[in-house]
Amino acid sequence: MHQLLSLSLIIIWFLITSYTLFTIVLQVLWQRLRVYPENAELTDFITIIIPVRNEEKGIFELLSDLNQQTYPARQFEVLVMDDGSTDTTASIVLKCSEEFNIDIRLITLPDNPTTSPKKRAIETAIAQARGNLIVTTDGDCRAGKGWLKAFAECHFSSKAKLISGPVTFLEEGSLTDHLQTVEFSSLIGSGASAISAGYPSLCNGANLAYEKEIFNEVGGYDGVRHIASGDDEFLMHKIADKYPDGIRFLKSSEAIVRTQAHQDWQIFFRQRKRWASKWKHYQSKTPLALALYVFCCNLSLIVSVLLFFTGNLSGISFIFLVMLKFIPEWIFLGNVLNFLGKRRSIPYIPLTQIIYPFYVCFFGLAAQKPEYEWKGRKLV
Repeated sequence: MHQLLSLSLIIIWFLITSYTLFTIVLQVLWQRLRVYPENAELTDFITIIIPVRNEEKGIFELLSDLNQQTYPARQFEVLVMDDGSTDTTASIVLKCSEEFNIDIRLITLPDNPTTSPKKRAIETAIAQARGNLIVTTDGDCRAGKGWLKAFAECHFSSKAKLISGPVTFLEEGSLTDHLQTVEFSSLIGSGASAISAGYPSLCNGANLAYEKEIFNEVGGYDGVRHIASGDDEFLMHKIADKYPDGIRFLKSSEAIVRTQAHQDWQIFFRQRKRWASKWKHYQSKTPLALALYVFCCNLSLIVSVLLFFTGNLSGISFIFLVMLKFIPEWIFLGNVLNFLGKRRSIPYIPLTQIIYPFYVCFFGLAAQKPEYEWKGRKLV
């Protein structure tokens, strides 16, 4: 028993110490991300793809944002892919297509069952897209006036095959909103840093761009079409395998997309469960190893709590372990939140850090049950 306890403590110290170094590396990589210069000669024709299902609450605001883009209206189109909406989404889109000065098309998808409705919507749209550059977002998102221009400038300067953009939440109105903002910033920051290091692992389909030609070249979603989630990350991994230097993160305040924090915890649970379910399907070993590593590091902190309360870990050692993990995280997350314009959420970092280890372990285990739900549809 004593030997098992000693081994457990060695593993905990190793994991927490290595996680500290890992977080410091993330911070360095975050600081190294390039900022792309403005350019007057942007020639990309952009197709914006918006998969929707019952988005009457937000679709008008998003289309209004697109109608105010600084990028020339003649150089982009909007394809709204309606997947069986039963509310007024379709009529709102049609009204906007008549009244706005941009090219908006509503495309109704067939009412056929599918394990991944979002992938189907995007594939259908790409087959009809006129743009050489595809940009995807969601029907409940908001975008600034310089959103498309920022992507076009990045594409022009970097010649990237896929560009991951930053995502955060709209104005926070409650404690849980702030906690979600901090948690989500950790995903955005770590994903951006991994891209900076040349090992792409995370991105978000609510703010993503890629060349249409490259999508077709890598076979789109062939091989992963049956998986409920992953219209973003699986595609990025496929492109990165073929073009290791072809992935960029767009660290521009103009490129930030904002969405509403979850108010319904059942929806939050289902979304995070879908996201966590992707890990076991990764073909690349790097994202899978990273996911398992983060899981183990957070599990080790929970074990250290148990050891402390059972008298097997001294108070000084426990506090040192917690600070070893929390302080570098606080610095890194603070920098990401500052970039995202979320300074008001920085004081909530410590509370998020307390909850996060339990959160990571819970969803890592919950995702092992292969049943998910999206927009009222069960996906298996």
